[in-house]
Amino acid sequence: MTSSSTEVTTLSPDFRLGGIITILSLPCLLISLWLAMPIALLGLFLLYQTTSIRLTFTPIALEASRGEAEPFKTFPYKEWESWTLFWSPVPILFYFKEINSIHFLPMLFSPAELETALERHVAHCKTSA
Repeated sequence: MTSSSTEVTTLSPDFRLGGIITILSLPCLLISLWLAMPIALLGLFLLYQTTSIRLTFTPIALEASRGEAEPFKTFPYKEWESWTLFWSPVPILFYFKEINSIHFLPMLFSPAELETALERHVAHCKTSA
């Protein structure tokens, strides 16, 4: 996680979710190729997304970008109503609600860094689990 005096935080990638799903596809080969293939493809897709998508917490918004490119989506904190990390023993999903929409993101970044950044940047939102 990088942080500066301007309170910008970029989350580190975490390859566990995509890796575990990809590895879980291997035993499924014993049952059926048609069962293993979609699971493996999901795992590989998540691994690709982990390498390419970056979440950056700025002083006013959460920004999603591909690598070092300009953000493709911005979520202003003033529109956030709540956020939650699902399944706390091994977080697999990040949920947040804005005034007009809800968002679910697979856990492609460090859960500890995400929770710290949320507490620092989006403190006005209540959490629930």
